Amino acid sequence: MSDNEDEGATTTTTKHSTEPVDNAWSLKIPTFKETDNPHGLVEESSFATLFPKYREKYLKEVWPLVEQCVAEHHLRAELDLMEGSMVVKTTRKTWDPYIIIKSRDMIKLMARSVPFEQAKRVLQDDIGCDIIKIGNLVHKKDKFVKRRQRLIGPNGATLKSIELLTDCYVLVQGNTVSALGPYKGLQQVRDIVLETMNNVHPIYNIKALMIKRELMKDPKLANEDWSRFLPKFKNKNISKRKQPKVKKSKKEYTPFPPAQPESKIDKQLASGEYFLNQEQKQAKKQQERSAKQAEAAKKQDERRNKDFVPPSEDAPSSSSRKRQGDDSAKVDVNALKAKLLKANKKNKS
Repeated sequence: MSDNEDEGATTTTTKHSTEPVDNAWSLKIPTFKETDNPHGLVEESSFATLFPKYREKYLKEVWPLVEQCVAEHHLRAELDLMEGSMVVKTTRKTWDPYIIIKSRDMIKLMARSVPFEQAKRVLQDDIGCDIIKIGNLVHKKDKFVKRRQRLIGPNGATLKSIELLTDCYVLVQGNTVSALGPYKGLQQVRDIVLETMNNVHPIYNIKALMIKRELMKDPKLANEDWSRFLPKFKNKNISKRKQPKVKKSKKEYTPFPPAQPESKIDKQLASGEYFLNQEQKQAKKQQERSAKQAEAAKKQDERRNKDFVPPSEDAPSSSSRKRQGDDSAKVDVNALKAKLLKANKKNKS
């Protein structure tokens, strides 16, 4: 009997284990059934959300399907076209306490232009939604529009690739990005969107996700670090501001104020001019003027005579002198005399 009790105790401990888990995403969440809450809910809960005017026509057409979908979970939905709001409420038959939160997310997504066929998937247990606000992340409007378009890509190619890699439905609408899918994919979508608005191109994150998907197929790499396989991109944020050609170097900081500049009287006192009389001052000025004139005349003469100065000739080098000496040494003097005598004889005859 005691052995059976021990076995029962071990089974109960394995069911409700509180030990840390290596991979939380691999755990299966148990489904919440009607038998888990047979008494239902004590209070009635309701959530309302507003929708823009341009969504009124679509919601009016789809609302019977919304009521039918919500009724499967024992909820009640109301559409108020005068006020422009959607309301979901619990009933006495509602047994799932979290389904009202799921239905609130569904009407929020529908108000943000998500089609009903996609929005109703939120009511499933393993599907969630995330509404990412991107309006306040970039201050300049033109930059915001460019980065939001970068997230969508040419003909929506970038957005489609994000949807395929994360298994999520993503919709960029105004100042928000609505995402709908599994919780792991929602986390990846949020990271991509926030980094894109912080001037990181989404293609980098898409490439990393593609590499991770390939690495997950290899069981040998399950317990290894994948950082060596992932691409490392450097941020090359070059300022477009024109740099000045001549940069002024900053002076060293001193706590003392600069010295007071000398006045005209101080300069005269320092040079001794203050103590001269009027005639002496005029004579000194005349002397300085004549000295300047003489210096200017000298420079003018030098500039005029510059054209008449002969250029300097290069002195013959020592090697050329040696060659000339060698040539003179090689001349045969006797042969030269005989040649001259022969020429004289011819002239006489």
